[in-house]
Amino acid sequence: MALILGIESSCDETAVALVSSDRTILSHKLAGQEAAHAPYGGVVPEIAARAHADVLPPLIEAALAEAGVALRDVDAIAATAGPGLIGGVMVGLVTGKALALAAGKPLVAVNHLEGHALSPRLVDADLAFPYLLLLVSGGHCQLLLVKGVGDYARLATTIDDAAGEAFDKTAKLLGLGFPGGPAVERAAASGDARAVPLPRPLLGSAEPHFSFAGLKSAVARAADSGQYRAEDIAASFSQAVIDCLIDRTRRAIQTSTPPFETNSLDIVRPAALVVAGGVAANRGVRSALEQLALEHGMRFVAPPLWLCTDNAAMIAWAGAERFAAGLTDPLDVAARPRWPLDPLAEPVRGAGVKA
Repeated sequence: MALILGIESSCDETAVALVSSDRTILSHKLAGQEAAHAPYGGVVPEIAARAHADVLPPLIEAALAEAGVALRDVDAIAATAGPGLIGGVMVGLVTGKALALAAGKPLVAVNHLEGHALSPRLVDADLAFPYLLLLVSGGHCQLLLVKGVGDYARLATTIDDAAGEAFDKTAKLLGLGFPGGPAVERAAASGDARAVPLPRPLLGSAEPHFSFAGLKSAVARAADSGQYRAEDIAASFSQAVIDCLIDRTRRAIQTSTPPFETNSLDIVRPAALVVAGGVAANRGVRSALEQLALEHGMRFVAPPLWLCTDNAAMIAWAGAERFAAGLTDPLDVAARPRWPLDPLAEPVRGAGVKA
């Protein structure tokens, strides 16, 4: 059994966790920065990086103490190496390198997106490869075929805004506060999802990708019109996002699961429909995806709500999976602001660099 220390600092949460390869979370410590960023309505990279540097050392000490282990007892150090806000990524990765060097332990440079992609396997030992993943967060919105550790095929991505980004911007437009996703969900609970006519970009399109920029602009126009309650706009926006996610995911299921035309002999039907990332904490999104999976005879797997948002347990677990596969990294590995899970995926129009 391997014991992995995980460090996460890619955005505005500083987190440290100790996770064993038998899926036991020995400790998890997290320091949020909502109060520091709230006056600006979004994450300020420089503020985030400084906060990571301030709180990371005591968090590491607290995580080790809670688990009752010393650094020498750890088998490897896993740290987020990207993608994310580069200042924060560098703080966590340099700290991970220092710990690995000081303790003589291997370093595992973890792709933050792989942390999300593998996080369902931390809590579900029966989740086998391959599975169809909707990875939906503040910076990314992708459909991926997860074939194994480090082996991903991107089926779709956003051509502009990610769904989580649209939630944050909608919250700011409506004055609902920060972080935007939970604020919009709370407001939507008392709104009418049919009250505001909003577009569903790319709904029904043969193009496999997502688009949320037009929806965000429509929300801005609805808010400026003064005709609608904020709660109704939030509910209508939430339903539009759900409709787009379900439509695009349904298309991915139909094109990535047999029967379909192929000359390949190694096609394996995805074992489950899985959702991960910050937006996966939205109960409406989870419920709609669960129904979609039921319609197609697939298992539906979603991590617990706390494991959907950024955390170090998923980084430690991705580190454990990579460590078990013999995938470690040199101490000169670079931090990366962008790091696609499928580097061979074809570029898409618009802001395809987000892939």
